[in-house]
This record gives sequence, C-alpha cells and structure tokens, in this order.
Amino acid sequence: MEQLQELLHRLCSAPGVSGAEQAAVKAAEQELKQYGTISYDPLGNLVCHMGNPEAQRRILLDAHIDQIGMIVTSIDEKGFLRIAPCGGVDRRALPGTPVTVYGKEQLRGVVCCLPPHLVEGGEDKVLPVNQMAVDIGLSKEEAEKLVALGDRILWEAQPRPLLGERFTASGLDNRAGVCTLIRCAQLLEKESLDCSLTILLSSREEVGGQGAQTGAFAHNPEEAIIVDVSFASQPGVSEQKSGKLAAGPMIGIAPTLDRNITDELIRLAREKQIPFQYEVMGGKTGTNADSIGTARAGVRCGLASVPLRYMHTPVEVIDAVDIENTAKLIAAYIKEGKTWQM
Repeated sequence: MEQLQELLHRLCSAPGVSGAEQAAVKAAEQELKQYGTISYDPLGNLVCHMGNPEAQRRILLDAHIDQIGMIVTSIDEKGFLRIAPCGGVDRRALPGTPVTVYGKEQLRGVVCCLPPHLVEGGEDKVLPVNQMAVDIGLSKEEAEKLVALGDRILWEAQPRPLLGERFTASGLDNRAGVCTLIRCAQLLEKESLDCSLTILLSSREEVGGQGAQTGAFAHNPEEAIIVDVSFASQPGVSEQKSGKLAAGPMIGIAPTLDRNITDELIRLAREKQIPFQYEVMGGKTGTNADSIGTARAGVRCGLASVPLRYMHTPVEVIDAVDIENTAKLIAAYIKEGKTWQM
C-alpha cells in the first residue's frame, strides 16, 4: 500500500483543472509509458494501448484525469482576481483558504472572506463562487503582468497519508481512478492478453465529459469499464447513499449500464474473494459511462467506483486498499471476463 500512496502523491501533486490537464497528464504518462504505447488526441486525452491490436475483443478502460478548480474571469481595480468555478467546487470550503494561481508563474493567494460579524446571515451565508475573489497581494497593474484571464486556480493542499491505508488530497476525484488503472496496467504487464486494451485517461469530465465522448468514438470499443469515485460513509451521509472505505469497489447497477458486465464483475469478485459493494442508481450514473455508452453505435459499459469522503473539497479521503481491490477486479475481468462473447 505504501507504493500506491506514493503513486497517489505524485499524481495528486500535478495540477489538472478541467481543460488545462497538461501537467497531470504528463505525470500519468511517466507512470504508464512502461506498460504500453502512449498517444494523445486533440482534446488532451492520454491513451495507452496494450494487448493485441488485431484482437476481436476491444475493451476500453476509462478514468477522467481532470479535477475541479477555478478560472480567472477578471482582475478588478484593486488587483483582486474574480473567479468562476471549473466543475462543481464546494463553495462552502472556499472562503479563507490558500490557493495557487497558475499564471505566468505560480502565485500564492487566498480566497477573500469577510469576518462573520459583517455578513448578513452570519456564518451560514456563503456567496456563489462567481461573487468571490482571490487576493494575491498585488495591484491591478502588477497582477495583469502575471495573470491572464482564463488562468486556472487550485486549492493549495498537500497530499498526505493518514493513519492506516488512508490518504487525503485535493483531486482524488479522480486521480484515485487514474491510480487504479495504472495499478491495473501493472497487474497485466506480463500477461498475454487476447484482447485489444485501451486505457483512456480522459479530459474535461468535470465540465461535461467531452474527452471520454470523443475518446470512445475514436477507439471504437465494444465494451468499457469506467473507474470513478463515489460517496463513502461519513457523518451526515446515510448508508443507503454511500459505500464504506476499505470495503472494496462499488460496482454500479443502473439502467444505463450493461447488466451482463455488472453481473460478471460481481461473479469475478466473489470467485476471486475480492471485497466489493453495490451502488444502485435509478437513472444516469453521473460518470463518463453516460457518454461512453452512446459513442458510435453504442458501447456496453460497466462501472466500478472507489469510495471517497468529502468530495469536491481540498481534503478528499480514500483508502488505498480500495484502489488495490478495484485494480485486481478489473484485471480479472480483462483476463477472464466472458461477456464479450455474448
């Protein structure tokens, strides 16, 4: 587990806000390039090909590599940066937090906040993100030399191991999924695969899923497994709406997912004694499975999610055991899964 935590640290240390994933993609490439042939596409997706490219069975593994953050929309007369969210930033976690602005150079800043005594409604009122500002300590003229409109901003949060196998970082949604697929590639490295395997680390999921949609179209798989994160139990979240940390991958069950793939994942988990849990949804999954499933003439999709606490905040938490078990399950499916023959 220590090696997985080190891998997570490297992945989460590279910035990759939606539409500006280059640094995160390069960090992932360093980890994946030893296992297959690397390529890129116009939307910045990182693709790793493994197995037999001529095989009849074509399978895609997807994990989005982008993370939520903010974007600079203007610089006001006093030098404060006005911002908008890139993805579903939890605005409750923003005021008073340190951030990094990725301008011509990396700049430290803080999200402005009023003393609660001066806010109508007291501590309970949180402004929309597009009404917030970032203070980098510069005048308007000085700021304009270093910051351009469209530059990205991230929470300044150091990835850290916690007790046991737990790990906290900003961006575990979805670097946990990326880490899972890299670990899966490690498990398959010495296998003689009878399929064409494409690992897609897709861009822009947090702002619409465009990377997965175009990536699935380009590589034309017959089946796909998507790896993302989902809600883990924590104070205030009911057990019916969450999984448990260290209890294994959350196997998705939904009308938009292929039931045969889902059942095969469950069968293999039981056969291999890999712990797992169910995640039942009544409609769309809210993941890249929704867009991959409708690529070209359609792709049969399965979903395996890593349980995660405190989603879309700078202190997301996972358990490395869940990454290991999710990777083992997907590797078993690629080696032994039978659904493609149906």
